[in-house]
Amino acid sequence: MAQTDWLPARLRATRALTPDIRLLEIEPSVRGAPAPPGSHLGVAVMIGERPDTRSYSLLDSGADGLYRIAVKRLAHSRGGSAYMHGLEAGARLSISGPRNHFGLTLGKPGYLLVAGGIGITPLHAMALALHQAGAPFRLLYAARTRQDLALADALQARIGDRLETFTDEDHRRIDMTAAIAGLAPGAEAYVCGPFGMMEAARRVWAETGRPAQGLRFETFGTGGRHATEAFTVRIPRLSKEIVVPRNQTMLEALEAAGVGMIHDCRRGECGLCTVTILAADGTVDHRDVFFSEAQKATNAQLCTCVSRVVGGGITIDTADRAG
Repeated sequence: MAQTDWLPARLRATRALTPDIRLLEIEPSVRGAPAPPGSHLGVAVMIGERPDTRSYSLLDSGADGLYRIAVKRLAHSRGGSAYMHGLEAGARLSISGPRNHFGLTLGKPGYLLVAGGIGITPLHAMALALHQAGAPFRLLYAARTRQDLALADALQARIGDRLETFTDEDHRRIDMTAAIAGLAPGAEAYVCGPFGMMEAARRVWAETGRPAQGLRFETFGTGGRHATEAFTVRIPRLSKEIVVPRNQTMLEALEAAGVGMIHDCRRGECGLCTVTILAADGTVDHRDVFFSEAQKATNAQLCTCVSRVVGGGITIDTADRAG
């Protein structure tokens, strides 16, 4: 299937993994090739009366003709997770992809996989692939409680003691310093979890002097250093002033206001939706994994699909796009 195509599909089955996470098995109308680990699927959703798109990581390759995703219903959902949780078996869907911005490179001397909460989804696929390849790896999986460890029991049955779990309930936390120190030279790490977990991995990785390209991230795009709040975006060239509500991304608000935008992942990974910052009278909360920390510090650009502003507004330009 071409990456830009939308394809009819059917929700074949759904079941609860935890009180707020559901597994969905999606059967495409046309069977595709197995997806590499780290791939995600685009799903058309309705947010109220508005059509939109959400991306969900695949739990495995889909080699049997079914795409499996796990969706957590978020307390402050913008509508996507609530929509997905409302679907029943037999529902008709439109899907795109799979696409991959979080690819796994095989052949390395070792791997560290670190998952936080629903961040287990792409790493589940990677763990299965590494296990099948006979590669040396560890999967460290953290959650608030034991019942929040979705997929852990089934995964443990397949990969054994390569999976280690950590919960706040058991007062166990991942020792990122020890985990990275235990990696062989040339090994790689893949992290998907809350912003703080990714920040800790990035800091420890840099302190050890390992090559930056050996550390890979995927983000939820829902959390940052600051609480989410509404803010204002000004575009002088287009004479527009747009309010971004708390429950909408900046990209969604720009599109709703008729500003031509390009995008793909909507998760702060691909960088296609970036805009130039002309001025900011608030604090830019960079929530992407596309820009480096040095680039974020300059506040020259931001990823509109995930990043926000707190304590004020922002003035931008989209000169490379139609108004």
